[in-house]
Amino acid sequence: MKQGRPYHSSIRQNIIEILNIKGKACGYELHKIYMEIFPSATRESIYYNLRTGAKLGEFEVKEVKQESGEYSWGASVEKIYYTLGPKAQPKCDDRIKKWFEGRSKV
Repeated sequence: MKQGRPYHSSIRQNIIEILNIKGKACGYELHKIYMEIFPSATRESIYYNLRTGAKLGEFEVKEVKQESGEYSWGASVEKIYYTLGPKAQPKCDDRIKKWFEGRSKV
C-alpha cells in the first residue's frame, strides 16, 4: 500500500484549467479567480499547489517581478507568474470556460 500524499490534487487540476485559458497569472490572481469559481480553498493551499506543481512539471515559473507600493507588510511585493508546464494535462472544464466568457462580455 502506498503511503504519503497522492500526487494528484483537484485544486492543482483546477489551477491547470484556469491557466489553460488565462495563459499566465500570479498566485494572488489565481486565488481570486479560483475563489469565484470554486469557493473552497485557502490562499496557502493555492500557493502550496503552485509550488508542488512547479516541482512536478505541471507549472513553469515564467517571470518574477518586484513591484513597489504601499502594502501592510512593507513597500514592495514579489510576484511570481506561472504558466502551464510540459506535464500539465488540461481537461477543459466548462465551469471555467463559462466564467471567462462571462468576464469577456463585461
